[in-house]
Amino acid sequence: MAFRVIRSLAEVPQDFGPCSLTIGNFDGVHAGHRELIRRVVTTAKRPKWLPSVLTFDPHPSRLLAPDRSPHLLTSLEQRLSLMQFERIEQVLVLPFTREIASLSAESFVRDVLVNRLGVKHVVVGDNFRFGSKQSGDTTILRELGEQLGFRLDVVGAVVMRDRVVSSSEIRKLIGSGEIGFANRMLQRPYGLEGLVVQGHGIGSKQTVPTLNLKTDAELLPPPGVYITQTWDMDSPRKWESITNVGYRPTFQGEGLTIETFLLSPFDGESPVEIRVEFLQWVREERKFPNPETLKQQILRDVGKAKAYFSRNASLR
Repeated sequence: MAFRVIRSLAEVPQDFGPCSLTIGNFDGVHAGHRELIRRVVTTAKRPKWLPSVLTFDPHPSRLLAPDRSPHLLTSLEQRLSLMQFERIEQVLVLPFTREIASLSAESFVRDVLVNRLGVKHVVVGDNFRFGSKQSGDTTILRELGEQLGFRLDVVGAVVMRDRVVSSSEIRKLIGSGEIGFANRMLQRPYGLEGLVVQGHGIGSKQTVPTLNLKTDAELLPPPGVYITQTWDMDSPRKWESITNVGYRPTFQGEGLTIETFLLSPFDGESPVEIRVEFLQWVREERKFPNPETLKQQILRDVGKAKAYFSRNASLR
């Protein structure tokens, strides 16, 4: 069946169930989330249940604790795309409202999971909590499953280098510039998407020409220079690149900019919308005495990027 997205309980079709289902926010759709999703897909094959996800929008913290709400790693549409890639067939995006937040654990399971979604199998992490004031846990969920006729699988945390993979841990890694480790937890490069906008014209005249990215992403890597790869969102074109996130101190810049230099020229028209994927931190952003000194440093950065891509190509 074609991938389908249902955006409210009222829109849930009669044939949503029987299903195998995992539940959560899934920000980043990282290695831990993928363990849950793959368990759903694998289990659903034999009885021919529909592999499904129940997620929430907005993030519950936006409603319950807005002052502590995190900067999200992924937009809702990015999350849906990643779930589809993992062979999920249907997703209920449940609007997170006061009414949903006030449901007791039993009401959430009975009224939403069983009566509306027709669950036969539920997969969650061992720290899963649900219901009003997070009153439900995996013990309660298992008991309700025995009463209401669905099976529960509880999956342990994924651990890398003695650190539990989680959305919050990945945010910390990106915030501290540890891009490589964040990418391992994500099982893909962290990226920013958006439109290419006109810059100040300084690069093309005094240093090197760049693509300037305007993004709505909530979480940005800290200022610095990064080895990146850049995708044209409207075609299969991809370029090796190097990207500066920062404030252009050499030119007394105002406001944060994301400027990407492509290591090879593009054929045809300049891309309109791009995705810049961050692969490795190179150096901090710093002020140079003049544009020529900055240009020479950029060329050294480019040399490091070319060596990185050459080294990784030899490993493939």
